[in-house]
This record gives sequence, C-alpha cells and structure tokens, in this order.
Amino acid sequence: MTQLAGQHALVTGGGRGIGAAIARALAREGATVSVLGRDAARLATQVEALGGAARAQAVGVDVTDEASVRSAFAAVRERFGRIDILVNNAGQAESAPLARTDLALWQRMLAVNLTGVFLCTREALGEMVKRGSGRIVNVASTAGLVGYAYVPAYCAAKHGVIGLTRSAALETAKSGVTVNAVCPGYTETDLVHDAIRNIVTKTGKTEAEARAALVARNPQGRMIQPDEVAAAVVWLCLPASASVTGQALALAGGEVM
Repeated sequence: MTQLAGQHALVTGGGRGIGAAIARALAREGATVSVLGRDAARLATQVEALGGAARAQAVGVDVTDEASVRSAFAAVRERFGRIDILVNNAGQAESAPLARTDLALWQRMLAVNLTGVFLCTREALGEMVKRGSGRIVNVASTAGLVGYAYVPAYCAAKHGVIGLTRSAALETAKSGVTVNAVCPGYTETDLVHDAIRNIVTKTGKTEAEARAALVARNPQGRMIQPDEVAAAVVWLCLPASASVTGQALALAGGEVM
C-alpha cells in the first residue's frame, strides 16, 4: 500500500525509538521522509534504512530553539518541497519528586516536550492552511491524559501538548488540515530503558522487578511497541481519516479509558 505516495513527511526525533518507527512506516506508505534531530550519526543511519538520499534526508535541529527550527524547516523544503505531514515526536523525560524539581529541570521538560511542538507546528501550519491540506500528529503520552508521580514537569508538558493539539485543531477545522495526538503508555524505547535503570538505582529493585512495575500499569500486561504507535500515526495521516481532528488517541492496552 502506498496511500501517501507523493507526500513529504517530516518527523522530529526521527533517529531512534518511536520516531524511527514512524519514519519507516510513513516511508512504507510511499512518503518521502525528512528526519530531524540532534544526533547526526543516528539520523544518517536512519536515512539509509529509509531507502537512501532519494527517499529521505536528515537535518539537524534543536526543537527548543526558534532560529534552529526555522533554519531546519527551510532546509527540508529546499530539498523535498512542501511539508504535507508533520510528526512532532522529539521529546525527553526526567524524573524527580515535585519538591525536588528545580526550575532548570522544569524548563528543560517544557522546552523540549511542549515548546518544541509549538515551534514546529507554527512553522508548518501556515503553508498547510494556505493550500487547504495537511496532517499534524503530536506524539504525547498517557502522561498527557492522567497524572504520574515523580514526573510532574513531564506530565505538565504532555498535558500542554494535548491542549495545544485541541486548540490548533479547532482553529484549522475548516481548512482541510487535521491536528491530532497519539498518547502511548510505557513503550519499548530507550526512554523506558532509562526509566527502568533509574528505578533500579533509586529503589534497589532488580531490573525485572522494575520492568514488571511499569508493565503492571497496562491491563494487557505488556509494553507498547514502537511499531504500534507508528501504525496509529500513519492511520491519522491517511485520506480516510480526514474527519478525525483534535483527538488524543491512547495506545496503552486499556490503561486510559
């Protein structure tokens, strides 16, 4: 199936984990793909996996920096033209109890997880609205739908992403542009592996016990896989999903109803 043939998709944080899975899934549907991030080596490897320079490109970006975002989007358009699909996936998680969350940690979490989504969305939205078509998908989290202890800054940022998604969707509802979010639960990525190591270090639990504690949140008793998130993102980008906008789709095995 190549329902996205002729379309150009941009994926932030596209070098690994969920972002890499999304980039691969979009490419399989026929899209040309620009992967953006900070790790040049990872991005270069991803371009090769997506079919080489004819099908994909890598562009460095710091999504928290306005000038960097503008420069990256200009470079992306110069090579592959207009942006039909934007997937805001770049993100980061750090944990600390609220009482020990300093301002620097708070600002880091808001900057990469929320301000980055705002800057990239603003950069793509104008051209999409002007031509009357486009898809924006924000990778949020179940932390954007419910609260979790010990990650207050991350939760606040991801709740902000859901609010931004809904606001943008209402503004663009009659324009042919859709704006949605996907909200994965604990997913088999480097971020979760880091969380497991953090639990082991701080609690003395074994790695198996730490993993079991995270998996227990999912009624299906398992981790979400990156390819499952990617499949949901692709579906939101297909022509048949044109009526779906302003939604926050939970991918969490029933954890969030």
